Amino acid sequence: MAMTRRAVLASIAAGLLLVACSVGARTQSGPEPHAVATSAAGADIATTAEAVRLLRAGTAFVNQTSYRSDVDIASQITTLAHTDNVHKRLNATVSAPGGGIEIRMIDDEVYLKSGLFLHGVGDGWMILDPARVPSDFALSFAPGRNDSGGSARLIAAIVTARVDGSQITGTIDVTRISVGNGISFRPGPDGAFPEGARSHAFRATLDTEGRLVSFLMPQADGLPNASLRYSDFGTTVTVVRPSGAVAAPDALYPQLGVNGGK
Repeated sequence: MAMTRRAVLASIAAGLLLVACSVGARTQSGPEPHAVATSAAGADIATTAEAVRLLRAGTAFVNQTSYRSDVDIASQITTLAHTDNVHKRLNATVSAPGGGIEIRMIDDEVYLKSGLFLHGVGDGWMILDPARVPSDFALSFAPGRNDSGGSARLIAAIVTARVDGSQITGTIDVTRISVGNGISFRPGPDGAFPEGARSHAFRATLDTEGRLVSFLMPQADGLPNASLRYSDFGTTVTVVRPSGAVAAPDALYPQLGVNGGK
């Protein structure tokens, strides 16, 4: 499904799951942050706090077992990653119009192959220096930096939420979703987000063991639909070192992240 209302794909840069969406709809800048805080205070704070607690507990598996994460933005950019932080293994791919990216991580080694046009960068396997990757997209197995789905950034931007069995529904402030691996949004050319971006609907689902298995944001107010899903818990993640990989050229690193690859 193509994006509408001039919501365009903005950055598909090489990195773990460097996927971002630029919202190009020209609109009013929306309420100031203090107005959002005031409206949130009128909601049931205890209910929201409990929902957020369950969501955070539902992502504890990131440090405990292997898992699969799928990110989809407008059915145009999709990412798939198999991650095992315990044994330090990851396979990830980004698919988008015009090409894709594949990443493999083994212990402290990071390999990347790009099918996208990146100036001064070839199409073979490269070995990256993790220290030169933008900090927002750090490639790491360290706790707090190792969720290939980026759920923590979504949870941190929740404004209101309520629990109904295995479902958690509410609103999320899209302007507060920090950039990073997984779903990221940035304002349009006029520097503004669409109306409603500070109170965008979301729906999350927990499985029978309390794990987060989906986080969905429907298309609305100039924002495309976006989804994050987790599955395949405990499945063995096998990663093969690519043969013939060469050191990534200096030209690659400035093109990483949501502000790169323009």
